[in-house]
Amino acid sequence: MQVPLKVLAPQIEKAKLVLITGHYGSGKTNFSVNLAVRAAQEGADAAIVDLDIVNPYFRTADFRQLFEEKGIKLIAPDFANSNLDIPSIQFDVVQLAMNEDRLIIDVGGDDAGAFALGRYAADLAQFADEIEMLCVINQRRTLTATADDAVSLMYEIETAARMKHTGIVNNTNLGCETTLDIIDSSRSFADEVCRRTGLPLVYTVYPESCADLTNAPDAFEAKIYVKPIWEI
Repeated sequence: MQVPLKVLAPQIEKAKLVLITGHYGSGKTNFSVNLAVRAAQEGADAAIVDLDIVNPYFRTADFRQLFEEKGIKLIAPDFANSNLDIPSIQFDVVQLAMNEDRLIIDVGGDDAGAFALGRYAADLAQFADEIEMLCVINQRRTLTATADDAVSLMYEIETAARMKHTGIVNNTNLGCETTLDIIDSSRSFADEVCRRTGLPLVYTVYPESCADLTNAPDAFEAKIYVKPIWEI
C-alpha cells in the first residue's frame, strides 16, 4: 500500500540522509543537485557527496561553483572533475551526517556504482531512522524501459549497497525533448514498479518547461543542471 504523497514527500525532504541511486543516465545526478539546492534554499545546512567513482561524466563534482554560491558543501572523490580518472573516496560519513542538517549522497550508476556505498553500510546503520534511499527510474532508458528491468536493477543495487530502498522517483525524460505527455505516459510504468517492490512513489520529476502544465500532487519541479554536450 502506498503512503499518501502529501505525507511522504515532506518526510523525504526532512530526512537527515538521502541516498540517490539509479541506472546510468536515469537523471539521478540532476535530481541530487536539485534536492541539495532546495534544501539550501529552505535554510538547511546541506552537503552533497559525489560517490560516483564509475562514470567520469555528469558528476555532482562538476557543479562545484553552483554549490559554493548556494552555500552547499561538496565532498567529491580525489581527482573528480579532472582528467585523472582513478578516483578514491576519503570522508567520514558519520561525522558529516552529524554536522549537516541534510546530507545527500549521489551514488554511482547501477550495482557497480553502489558497491562504493556498500562500504559505508555499517556506519550508516546508526542513522537507520533518518535515512531515505531513493531509486531514480527513467522509462526512456533502454535498459530500464520495462518494470521488470527497472525492478531487477533496483535489487542489484540493493545487494551491492547492502541497504534497502525506501522510495521511487520517476524521472522519465528525453532531455530537452521531454514533454508533458512523455512524463504522464510513464505513470503506469512507475506505478507498476511501485506495486512490484511495495515502495511508494515519492516524486514524479517535471522540468521547469513542463512544471506549470501539471497539478500532479507528486510533481517535483527540477532545473536542468546536467546536460549532454550537444545541449550545452
